[in-house]
Amino acid sequence: MKKCIIFAVMFAFICVVPSVFAGDIQKVRIGTEGAYPPFNYIDKNGKVAGFDIDIAKALCKAAGIKYEFVIQDWDGIIPGLIAKKYDCIIASMSITPERKKKVDFTEKYYQTPVRCVAKADSALKYFLDGIKDKTVGVQRGVVAANLVRAKFGDEVKVKAYATQDEANMDLASGRSDLVCADSVILQTGFLDKKEGNGFQFIGPSFSDAKYLGEGIGIAVRKGDDNLRKLFNKAIDEIRNNGEYKRINNQYFDFDVYGD
Repeated sequence: MKKCIIFAVMFAFICVVPSVFAGDIQKVRIGTEGAYPPFNYIDKNGKVAGFDIDIAKALCKAAGIKYEFVIQDWDGIIPGLIAKKYDCIIASMSITPERKKKVDFTEKYYQTPVRCVAKADSALKYFLDGIKDKTVGVQRGVVAANLVRAKFGDEVKVKAYATQDEANMDLASGRSDLVCADSVILQTGFLDKKEGNGFQFIGPSFSDAKYLGEGIGIAVRKGDDNLRKLFNKAIDEIRNNGEYKRINNQYFDFDVYGD
């Protein structure tokens, strides 16, 4: 009888252990921007939503941990992590050498190229033709800004904005000549909307790792290897069990994970 009870207890324990063992981690506070649709944004009910958010929820479920989202402006998102306002950042943050000096990253959970948008009837049919002295809008502190400044900074006037929406609005109103950003952000957040009528992608897609990093990862504080490894295992878990694909297909008609 005692053996049966012991076996039953052991079986129950095995059943409740999550597919990715969380160890001492019970809950994480997740820093995100909430101003980068379709990856993260505030919905009509005032709640944070988007691809980043659904991936974060799936990762926490796979890891067997609870979660809480903390909204933070992009300019202060890494300082907020270092100051322990939250435990990680899941906000479409590119893995770059500069950021690695301040925080640690998981493996990537998606990767998309940078592109540029201008008026369809402008002279900017190709990115390098007629770009000299033009005003290029970028979101402040993102990798697209690094690329534009590095490749074309001497030829153009770079205008930085707090959010991508602000950059898009200035393009639509004629206060800038083109905008450079993540291609998905420009497609879904501008070209597919009313204000994007009459605009189009120009020039090539950019994926230079030197400027754009190694894909989008989850940032954790320096030395927080337990949380970083936990998320890495969870990324592998949802990629293998089909959950990643299910979430991907809710937002995109292509594989956003990239090569």
